[in-house]
Amino acid sequence: MDFNLTEEQLAVQEAAREFAQKQLKPGVIERDSKMLFPAEEVRAMGELGFLGMMVDPDYGGGGMDTLSYVLAMEEISKVDNSCSVLMSVNNSLVCWGIETYGTEEQKQQYLPRLATGEWIGSFCLSEPEAGSDATSQRTTAIDMGDHYLLNGTKNWITNGGSSKLHIVIAQTDAEKGHHGINAFLVETGWDGVAIGAKEDKLGIRSSDTHTIMYTDVKVPKENRIGEDGFGFTFAMKTLSGGRIGIAAQALGIAGGAYELALAYAQERSAFGKPIINHQSIAFKLADMITEIEAAKMMVYRAAWLKDQGKNYDRASSMAKLYASEVAMRHTVEAVQIHGGYGFVKEYHVERLMRDAKITQIYEGTSEVQRIVISRSVEKGNPYIEV
Repeated sequence: MDFNLTEEQLAVQEAAREFAQKQLKPGVIERDSKMLFPAEEVRAMGELGFLGMMVDPDYGGGGMDTLSYVLAMEEISKVDNSCSVLMSVNNSLVCWGIETYGTEEQKQQYLPRLATGEWIGSFCLSEPEAGSDATSQRTTAIDMGDHYLLNGTKNWITNGGSSKLHIVIAQTDAEKGHHGINAFLVETGWDGVAIGAKEDKLGIRSSDTHTIMYTDVKVPKENRIGEDGFGFTFAMKTLSGGRIGIAAQALGIAGGAYELALAYAQERSAFGKPIINHQSIAFKLADMITEIEAAKMMVYRAAWLKDQGKNYDRASSMAKLYASEVAMRHTVEAVQIHGGYGFVKEYHVERLMRDAKITQIYEGTSEVQRIVISRSVEKGNPYIEV
């Protein structure tokens, strides 16, 4: 793996950093406090190409590699994770899933609108009783001949109140277990699709998180993704790549907290000198940057494996597991370094601490990541995947 970023990757990183600092940061506290969806900011993200970064230019995307996407996610996540999670879902789950496994007709119909931000997508897997256990789908899609009849409820859906297209995972044949699960492309405007109230959350508060109900929704046969019974495999493969995006988000949260803590420690004085010159603070910062650098290597490597066409399932789980724990641990430390100011919204670190927690939960909890990793160990996979 080459540790030198290309000129193109550096340009993407700089563009994302500038956008985050100049356009996202000024209003992020108000959006978080009032749970305001960042509609204008999302439109700007679409115009800048951040919502279809890896999509082939033939479908209106940027045609970039996964590492470029990770670099952009990292910079945006230092500032506004309601925007970065929207970006992650649209890129990693929706666009990538359609482009990798969809038909040419599905790609032509949906990718140009998704890649440019005209439409936003949602990935509808979780249910009231099917979170970590994705095999327990209660949502059903009954084959009616020329269409499927979709019924069920999906919970914790990112972009649920603003998306125009849902990828819905549903059970079509319960007797086949997870082999009877399929994935469907469902438009929000179709009859029978209802959006519940926005969730009042601990973190990522301006992100649109909703319950979505489907009642006798007619889904055309041509809107099924892949062969009959491919839905569970589709969900697992898509989530594996999605975990790289969330790992990048966690990395950005940790990095943003570190940058704020470092700047504060250099400016704040106590006992006659800047607090960075006190060993108790200097050691905290040393631990923070060390673990952030380690997480960065894991996240970048997972992206590199994906770009090389190699197996990245375990690498993405390891990156998400570690980066999310680093984010949680060191946002708490950043608040501590700020002292009483860390408890005040104006200084941003308390928001990053609240945002960090969700990275240990969504797109597979830390416990699920340990299951994925331990299963690869049980199979006798080598320590380093090459």
